[in-house]
Amino acid sequence: MPETIHHYVDGAIRPGTGGRTAPVFNPATGARSGTVDLASAAEVRQVVEVALKAAPGWAKTTPLRRARILNAFLRILEERIDEMAAIITAEHGKVLSDAKGEIQRGMEVVEFATGAPQLLKGEITEDVGTRVDSHAVRQPLGVVAGITPFNFPAMVPLWMFPVALACGNCFILKPSERDPSAALLMAAWLKEAGLPDGVFNVVNGDKEAVDALLLDPDVQAISFVGSTPIARYIYETAARTGKRCQALGGAKNHMIVMPDADMDQAVDALMGAAYGSAGERCMAISVAVPVGAATADALIAKLAPRVRALKVGPGTDAESEMGPLVTRAHLDKVRGYVDAGTAEGAELVVDGRGLKLQGYEDGYFIGGTLFDHVTPDMTIYKEEIFGPVLSVVRADDYATAARLINDHEFGNGTAIFTRDGDAAREFAHDIKVGMVGINVPIPVPMAFHSFGGWKASLFGDHHMHGPEGVRFYSRLKTITTRWPTGIRAGADFVMPTMK
Repeated sequence: MPETIHHYVDGAIRPGTGGRTAPVFNPATGARSGTVDLASAAEVRQVVEVALKAAPGWAKTTPLRRARILNAFLRILEERIDEMAAIITAEHGKVLSDAKGEIQRGMEVVEFATGAPQLLKGEITEDVGTRVDSHAVRQPLGVVAGITPFNFPAMVPLWMFPVALACGNCFILKPSERDPSAALLMAAWLKEAGLPDGVFNVVNGDKEAVDALLLDPDVQAISFVGSTPIARYIYETAARTGKRCQALGGAKNHMIVMPDADMDQAVDALMGAAYGSAGERCMAISVAVPVGAATADALIAKLAPRVRALKVGPGTDAESEMGPLVTRAHLDKVRGYVDAGTAEGAELVVDGRGLKLQGYEDGYFIGGTLFDHVTPDMTIYKEEIFGPVLSVVRADDYATAARLINDHEFGNGTAIFTRDGDAAREFAHDIKVGMVGINVPIPVPMAFHSFGGWKASLFGDHHMHGPEGVRFYSRLKTITTRWPTGIRAGADFVMPTMK
């Protein structure tokens, strides 16, 4: 990893000129591993101008040519997945297998985007009137930008820019300053795949760079994934400046465990969904809702020993099931939530706060944590923790469990574990959440469907990737045509109608 991480502009690495930088750390050791440039507003404007210059040529590039470039990029990702995963683990901390899984889920969107010739086909209707035809086409927006979070430094950008590029747009990526190197690697691989210079650019930065993108009149659309307060700010600011915006926010994902559920399957699902990637996923299950006291007791009995036995260690260790949190500040925040849970009366079944790893004493580690008898008025229930903390909220019946989910501020993802098809169907149809799993704990849609939640988990009208992504990154134009026939009918001053 380079000592200083710069920007990527117009097909080349470009050092920052604004004079501001931020440290990058290895979460497993706590040691500083590099420095990243933070762009000024003036630098962001320079990047926008580069993209603007490249935009006309890329928009006129045939969809088939765009698809072939994305296909070449996909092959590079497949061949060098280990290289990308190592960079993600070094800067984010997640275990290597999880890093590879993230890249693979991103590659699925690249694969979807290679269908650009099919995705961008228009519609035509002959004879909408006498000798009048009408057809509709989808055209690129121009310059668009993505602002992405630390928890998926490869996957979330890959959910954005392949579809944007397939639709003929130029893309500016502002990755998290906590783990920025994956973005630069993808930029270099895109160029190697044949992408023209200036079509994809990476600008590193903090709020100054974000605001510059939001306020720039030549940036037509913003995609964002992060916390709900920032998502709301991004959306409101983008709306005021007339931009399209898809801003995905926070989550508090519940999993109902019905009395007839396969308990071993449910526990396996909770272990992966609550503690995978140290809980730093917007689709993590952070609340388990067993229905009935017997179900709750059985769940805790099977779950607690599994949480205690969770193998926590550096992401490079093949035995590790969970790595460290991303920063010391975030570690302190998660510990604070555990403190709040105990202070507010929840039963702390497994406490991960005392975890110490020999040789990694300065790393940002916390063990898996499990609460029982959590109530809806508690902070650990209401707020997104974004760490390996699972809360068990007991419900007397299905209706109470479903009401918990529907009444919550967030509506990102949810799941139910049951053998009862009727209960599952009612849950899927009536629950007020954007992504639903039936015996599937993390119901992240495949790339040819679209990703996004409801309520405070999504601001904007379009979900991400899939058909919604194509609609977001293109605008509809409808053209009505009549060719002269030599017959003059004179001027008509009323609203045109087709007779």
